Amino acid sequence: MKKKKPHEAAEIEAWEEAGVRGVARKKPVGRYTYLKWLENGDVAPCVVEVFQIEVQDITEDFKESGQRRIAWVSLDEAARRVREVELKTLLVNFKPKGKG
Repeated sequence: MKKKKPHEAAEIEAWEEAGVRGVARKKPVGRYTYLKWLENGDVAPCVVEVFQIEVQDITEDFKESGQRRIAWVSLDEAARRVREVELKTLLVNFKPKGKG
């Protein structure tokens, strides 16, 4: 997102994709890579930075609500549900930090 710092973009993405508002820590907790299939059939390698967000509000009415199924799960369960090996590792090793 142009003119947005990465942690600010993470806050916007959390709202648009999951209906979660909150404050993201400025430093990412890690990153992972994956291959994104584009509408034209091409594949683009993507690097995703992952940010911890302190949730302050949740809604079921958000931009991509028709495209997502939301569930609050433990870190271990989240790791079981994702395909990307690097993201699985991030989730298993994640240690939440306090405010700041």
